[in-house]
Amino acid sequence: MMSISSRFQAALVGWTVIAMTALWPQMASANADIAARNKRVVTDAFDRWAAGGTTFFNDLLALDVVWTIEGSGPNAVTHRGRNALMDGAVQPLAARLAAPLKPVSKRIWADGDHVIVQWEGTAPVRDGQAYTNRYVWIMRMQDGKATEVNAFLDLARFDDVLRRVPAPAR
Repeated sequence: MMSISSRFQAALVGWTVIAMTALWPQMASANADIAARNKRVVTDAFDRWAAGGTTFFNDLLALDVVWTIEGSGPNAVTHRGRNALMDGAVQPLAARLAAPLKPVSKRIWADGDHVIVQWEGTAPVRDGQAYTNRYVWIMRMQDGKATEVNAFLDLARFDDVLRRVPAPAR
């Protein structure tokens, strides 16, 4: 025989299942809307960058972004804040390039507040060689900005440019 407490728990579980079943389509739809908005934000930022825009990181990243470059080596670090990322990773590479890095291909997936971008970038280096790298960025978005990013790339290629080409004198 079931106690009153057990019957109440069983009824509560039953009603919860019924409520979740009724709400699931709205929750799935809201998640799809968020994903579509986030994918559009990231796609637009990459399209502007590919067209020669220079505000990509300001457009896409929150000021307090936590950007982790995955892997091993001296440049596999976590940058806390957009300025730290710019000073620690973006500018050191850009200073050694003869022209800005451009995304030449991209694939973008979104699920709720996460967006994944697989892309390839290329640029001439100041020593006459080419820099080409493939990237995967996993971004958590909030209010149209990336607040957390896990960046995967061939760090050997990145490190090679930083070692091979001296930074210009300021």
